[in-house]
Amino acid sequence: MPKLISNRGRFTSPLVWTAAIACAILAIAVIITGVVVFAIYLIYQPKMPYLTVADAHLDKLNYDQTGMLDTEMTMRIMAENDNSKSEAGFSDLSLTLKFNGITVAELKADPFVVPMNSSLPLDYDVPSATIPLDQGGMAVMDVALKNGVVPFDFTGQARTKWRVGIFVSVRFWTHLSCQLKFFWPNGSAVNLDCSSKSH
Repeated sequence: MPKLISNRGRFTSPLVWTAAIACAILAIAVIITGVVVFAIYLIYQPKMPYLTVADAHLDKLNYDQTGMLDTEMTMRIMAENDNSKSEAGFSDLSLTLKFNGITVAELKADPFVVPMNSSLPLDYDVPSATIPLDQGGMAVMDVALKNGVVPFDFTGQARTKWRVGIFVSVRFWTHLSCQLKFFWPNGSAVNLDCSSKSH
């Protein structure tokens, strides 16, 4: 004859209860962490520091038909910190100026700090050594001088660091990539719009 089996008297294993309690605690911790992070964001409203070209002028451009290029430029780079509750550090700043893929000059800076809700100007005099252009570069320069607008590619990056709240330190790379155009022969910048700020 079949036997009737009863579950009366059986209890849930302590291991199951332990796992359930641990999962509940973990879920509560995740929720609390999310609330704290969101509250910190609302209070501090962190903004990534960035670089922008505030001014640029092509002071000298010597170019001959053998393809030899000699330039001199003055530039003002602004390091911007829009955070109202934290200063921002910049380090490993490295910027490169090129003409048709050929490096004209490299710009560096030692580590520096920008106060909260402020900016710091970096002024550069950018002379270049005499640079031989290849056939492609010569063709581009000939067209540029004919049109009266000389283009240079300007790229680079810097490491940024700032604090959100008391314990959270944020680090990001900010990258800059744009084209600087100069009206020649007066050397003034045309439609200057060059920034590493994310839009």
